[in-house]
Amino acid sequence: MHAYRTHTCGALRASDAGQTARLSGWVHRKRDHGGLLFIDLRDHYGLTQCVIPAGSDVFAAADAIRPESVVTVTGEVVAREAGTVNDKLPTGAIELRVKALEVQSAAEVLPIQVAGEQEFPEELRLRYRFLDLRREKQHRNIMLRAGVIASIRRRMIEQGFTEFQTPILTASSPEGARDFLVPSRNHPGTFYALPQAPQQFKQLAMVAGFDRYFQIAPCFRDEASRADRSPGEFYQLDFEMSFVTQEDVFAAIEPVMEGVFNEFGGGRKVTPAPFPRIAYDTAMLDYGSDKPDLRNPLKITDVTESFRESGFGLFSKVVAAGGIVRAIPAPGAAGNPRGFFDKLNEWARAEGAGGLGYIQFAEEGPKGPIAKNLEAERVEAIRAACGLKAGDAVFFAAGKRDETPKFAGKVRTKLGEELGLIEQGEFRFCWIVDFPMYELNEETKQIDFSHNPFSMPQGGLEALNTMDPLEIKAFQYDIVCNGIELSSGAIRNHRPDIMVRAFEIAGYTAQDVEARFGGMLNAFRYGAPPHGGSAPGIDRMVMLLADEPNIREVILFPLNQQGQDLMMGAPAAVEPARLKELSIKLDLPPAKGAAGPKAS
Repeated sequence: MHAYRTHTCGALRASDAGQTARLSGWVHRKRDHGGLLFIDLRDHYGLTQCVIPAGSDVFAAADAIRPESVVTVTGEVVAREAGTVNDKLPTGAIELRVKALEVQSAAEVLPIQVAGEQEFPEELRLRYRFLDLRREKQHRNIMLRAGVIASIRRRMIEQGFTEFQTPILTASSPEGARDFLVPSRNHPGTFYALPQAPQQFKQLAMVAGFDRYFQIAPCFRDEASRADRSPGEFYQLDFEMSFVTQEDVFAAIEPVMEGVFNEFGGGRKVTPAPFPRIAYDTAMLDYGSDKPDLRNPLKITDVTESFRESGFGLFSKVVAAGGIVRAIPAPGAAGNPRGFFDKLNEWARAEGAGGLGYIQFAEEGPKGPIAKNLEAERVEAIRAACGLKAGDAVFFAAGKRDETPKFAGKVRTKLGEELGLIEQGEFRFCWIVDFPMYELNEETKQIDFSHNPFSMPQGGLEALNTMDPLEIKAFQYDIVCNGIELSSGAIRNHRPDIMVRAFEIAGYTAQDVEARFGGMLNAFRYGAPPHGGSAPGIDRMVMLLADEPNIREVILFPLNQQGQDLMMGAPAAVEPARLKELSIKLDLPPAKGAAGPKAS
């Protein structure tokens, strides 16, 4: 017999009754029922109930062990009596009558409990992550992640992609976030950078003549944490394709995304390919966001003209100053009590707005402060434009052109939640396309890139030479699911002349471009194919599939919100001898709370 196990803790069934079996695992839970001691033994595969009678030679040893101790038990597989079968467990039809027990590793008193659903502070969970991962939900999340990655690999290979590995030690890149730097011992004073993304390498792979590349790529960015972004590092499905249009990229990745979400979505409805394409301008008008949650049926309407030179002075002044007014419908909300509207008004103020105006379309006619001061024909025009009926209400966002659409989007989301309109049990995908190539920097009044400077402008060099820069669209696209941006992508700018001109419009000289991106430009001068790709985030995909609001719940060993590994103690100070070896001297900021220099 094997030294540790003949079966896993999830393998035994009623058909195994009468056999002698050996199991090894963790003591999940103990229950003393007088003459019988029950131990639920757990391993990676499942849980088996073990029984030790009071007169057994191993009873005392079993009674003394703490939960989460690792033991090996040997005994007879016995079918449970009909009234004691546990239909919730795959092994629930049997139990193991223990005859021998060996303690492999005794556990100390636990800082967090593994059995049960008790909640613990996140900092404590991360400090003892190895214990936290033994808990059922966390274990399931990590196994889901492994299954998703395996499925992605299989599906990408079936689509004709080849997996390559790009460098981890590389040069600093202009991705927008801060790099993590690695000092070079052999080249004092110089540093490698950990890649923010394999962007330049995957494009160079296309220049090198490989046609369809992918990898499950680690990316490193020195940036703050948030619910859908892990600090420090994350993984993405990075892919690139040669001789493709935007639609070719969509056609390649949509079956992968649809297939993975159908496979692991637990029966939830998935948008079938092809996913809807929504132009950026349309998304900002209808949803107030470039990552709209399409489970929310509400659509925003522009009602600026209904308030121009109107009787409602507040909005009339906004419009006269060049601002806009957006209307967000609230179906069935007219009959809600005053407290509902007051609560939303307080929420809007907390979001930095002056308030949240509204009109109620009651059976007896329009009601509310705006309806009292706005001409009846204008109120009716708003009702018609928004498709409202008696019993509905409408809320308004008014202000500057660059700020109001985003606030209207927040109102749309808030109303969808408050009115219970968000469709559950669905994964609603879409592409956001036709992003602006440039935007006006409100502070400097200069033209800046709005999204990705390496994207191909729609219309190519002619558009750059003849069009208003703020009117130029780019072949840039985002894939969005349930209001979460899974990735950005683009058809790349593969021509040096177009790249130099594109940067020139944003204020860079040809010398600037050569100095910052000379490696890529030089490669393009030797024949580069038209190419494009994208990089959906693995962590965000698993977060959606696991229905977890916090991305750290689907990462094996995540950093905390401050970018620290509490379990391993990173980041940590390095001894002076090691710093000297690396030719590094520290210039640390003053410690927090330290007294400054005294006045003389």
